[in-house]
Amino acid sequence: METRIALIGIIVENRDSTEKLNALLHEYGSYIIGRMGVPHQKKGVCIISVALDAPNDVISALSGKLGMIENISVKTIYSKI
Repeated sequence: METRIALIGIIVENRDSTEKLNALLHEYGSYIIGRMGVPHQKKGVCIISVALDAPNDVISALSGKLGMIENISVKTIYSKI
């Protein structure tokens, strides 16, 4: 199956949502190339980037599930290769 490289940007506005977030990332862990999280204490948010190499439908499914978690904003960008 053909895979694509993608980057999912996540902003967590309430830390109560991190348990669901981490459970989903763990579920899709075999597709994750790397993950970086940066807390922005002044604004009270966490900024997370997740790099993936996965089939398009897997990337879309993860992005959609993340977007349904309360207090989390998600955007996904795809490579052209």
